[in-house]
Amino acid sequence: MATSGTQRPGGRTERTRLAVLHATLDLLAERGFSELTVDAVAERSGVHKTTVYRRWSSPDGLVAAALRLGTEDDWAAPDTGSVEDDLYEVAAEVVRYFTEPGLKELPTASVLAAFQAPQAAEALYGFYQDRHERMKPIVERAIARGEVPEGTDPVEVVRAVCGPVFYRLFVSREGVTPAGARVTARAVAVAAREGAFRGIPHSED
Repeated sequence: MATSGTQRPGGRTERTRLAVLHATLDLLAERGFSELTVDAVAERSGVHKTTVYRRWSSPDGLVAAALRLGTEDDWAAPDTGSVEDDLYEVAAEVVRYFTEPGLKELPTASVLAAFQAPQAAEALYGFYQDRHERMKPIVERAIARGEVPEGTDPVEVVRAVCGPVFYRLFVSREGVTPAGARVTARAVAVAAREGAFRGIPHSED
């Protein structure tokens, strides 16, 4: 997920963009989407509100642009030498970011914003598509090591290991823990070794 520490070099226009989008992320975490305003973002960022309105036009546009910052970072999939451990690291990171005070506010607010604003939903979709691509090496390396069979679908493996975490967080409202992430990672790794994720048809992603 994009954070206020995401950085990219650039000139004055880029500095303005980052100031506004980091302010958007900070306010989204503090207030949630329903309480986010363009004026508040302008005040927090120190950028004149006319500039903010002209470029992003609305809270939806601001949040969408801010969420896209997550695709500009240098995050890479874990490489522990074991498919189970790699999957555990992925699931445990999700648990950490959605449960740890000081971290959980922004990713939680970002998911909730996607239910309220179409542009935010599209941006969050793009963020996770980017993460799916970056996590493909987990399965590709596992295939090369002979841990899982050829044709194993990397994206479905990733969805399978993250899905239970999000179910507990946003549907059943149960707690999530690193221990639960380990159980899920082990189960998905076993299923992958047995070929459960081979040849899965995709009507749409």
